[in-house]
Amino acid sequence: MLRSKVSGTCPLTPAGDCEAWHDEHVQHFDLCIIGSGSANTIPGRRLANLQIAMVEGGTFGGICLNVGCIPTKMLVFPADLARIPRHAARLGVDLQLHGTRWPDIRDRIFGRIDAKSASGEKFREDDPSITLFREPAHFVAPRTLSVGSAGTITADRFVIGAGSRAVIPDLDGLSEVEYHTSDTVMRIAELPESVIVLGGGYVAAEFAHVFSALGSKVTVINRSAALLRKEDREVSELFTELFSERAAVMLDTAVERVSQRSDGKIAMTIRTRGNSAAVVEADLLLVATGRVPNGDSLNLAAAGVELDDDGFILVDAHQRTTAEGVFALGDAASHAMLKHVANADARIVKYNLLNPSAMISSDRRFIPHAVFSDPQVAAVGLTEEKAREQNRAYRVGRAEYGDTAYGWAMEDTTHFVKVLADPTTDQLLGAHIIGPQASSLIQPLIQAMTFGTPARVVARDQYWIHPAMAEVVENALLDLKQR
Repeated sequence: MLRSKVSGTCPLTPAGDCEAWHDEHVQHFDLCIIGSGSANTIPGRRLANLQIAMVEGGTFGGICLNVGCIPTKMLVFPADLARIPRHAARLGVDLQLHGTRWPDIRDRIFGRIDAKSASGEKFREDDPSITLFREPAHFVAPRTLSVGSAGTITADRFVIGAGSRAVIPDLDGLSEVEYHTSDTVMRIAELPESVIVLGGGYVAAEFAHVFSALGSKVTVINRSAALLRKEDREVSELFTELFSERAAVMLDTAVERVSQRSDGKIAMTIRTRGNSAAVVEADLLLVATGRVPNGDSLNLAAAGVELDDDGFILVDAHQRTTAEGVFALGDAASHAMLKHVANADARIVKYNLLNPSAMISSDRRFIPHAVFSDPQVAAVGLTEEKAREQNRAYRVGRAEYGDTAYGWAMEDTTHFVKVLADPTTDQLLGAHIIGPQASSLIQPLIQAMTFGTPARVVARDQYWIHPAMAEVVENALLDLKQR
C-alpha cells in the first residue's frame, strides 16, 4: 500500500500511533470516485494513466440502471400495452386483455438489469487502473475517506456521485408496517389485488399507471390539490382529471395513521378534503413522496464540502464543490435529479479533470423532463405560472392533438401541446405536452430553446412530415402568430 499524503492526527487511532497506522491502513490514489452511476462513465482511455479508487456501497450501476429510469420504463411499456384494448374498441378493433403475468414481466426486467449490473462491476474489477471498494464510506478529513473494513483512502482529487434515496415521510405507524418504495416495489413476488400509492409526483404517477394497467385496484392519496402539481397548471389539471377516471384519486388528503391488519392488509387512516375521517385499505402500500440527495451520508463537513438548504452539494458551473480538488455530479448535486442531467454533469467533470486550466461549464438553462404515465407528460422551461411570477412578458401557442390528421386517426379528444414565447424576440420560453409520445415530441422544442432558434423559424423554415403526430407541435408554434 502507498503512504498517505495527509498529515496530522490519525482519524481512527491516537496521535502517537499515526505513523504505523498510515503505513498499514492508508491507500493513496490520483482520483477517487464515489458512486457507480453516471460517475462510472468518467474512467476510460484518457484517464488510464491514473490510479483510480471507485467506492460503491450499494448496488453497482447506480439508481437509473437498478431502480430508476431503465427498469421503470421496462415496466411502463407492458403497462402501456395492457391499456391498448381500452382505446381500440372505439376505432372498430375489438381486442381483449386475457391477463398479465407479473413474474414474467419482473423477471424479464431484472434478468437483464442484474446481469448488466454484474458485468459492469466485473469490468471495473478487472481494470488494472481501478481499485473497487464495495463498502459504504464517509469523509474523516479533507480528501480523506474512511471505507469500512478497507481502512482509509486519500486522493489528489475526488468526484462525488452518491445519488439519492426515496423520501420516507414521518407518519404515525409507518415504521411498524410493511411498505415499499420505488427502490423495492418492482421486485415483489406477485401483482397485488389492491395498491395504495402515497404521493402525487412523477414516481407516484408512473407506478399508479403501471399497477392500474396491469390489473390492480389503485388508490392515490395526495396531500395537494392536484397530481403533478409542479407541471403547468393546465397540464396538471388535465392529468388529474384523466387519471381520476381509472383510479381512486384522493386530493387534499392528510394521512393520520398507518397500520397493518392481521391478514397483512395495510390500513391507512386519512382525513379528506372535507375534513372527514376515513380508512383506506389495500394489499400493498407504495410510498412515492419524492427523493432526497445522499450527501448527508458522507460526513461532507469533514471534507469542507458545503450543502445548500435542501441538502444538495453546492457546485459551481464547472461542477466544483467548495472543497479544493472535489467535484460533484448527479442527484447529490442537482435539484433536477434527472439521469440526463447526471450524464451531462459527468461529461463536464471528465473534461475538467483532463483540462484543469481550461474548464468548461454546465448549461442549466433548459432542462427537460418527462413523466411516463398515461397520459404521458413532457416539459421544458417556464410554465405560465412561473412566467407571471417573474413578470415575464409572453405569448401562448396551443394546439390540440385532435386538430391534426394523426390526431383524427387516433380519435384523440383530450391532449394538447402548449408553448410560450417572448413577444419581442420570438424565443421560446417553455413547452408543455400532455399526450401520446410527449417525451419524443418535445425534443425539437428543446433544441430550439437550446440553440436560440426563433419560434417562427422552427415552425416555417423546415418541413414537418404530414400526417405525422409531430404536426401538433408545428400547429402550436404557428398559433403563437395569431395572438
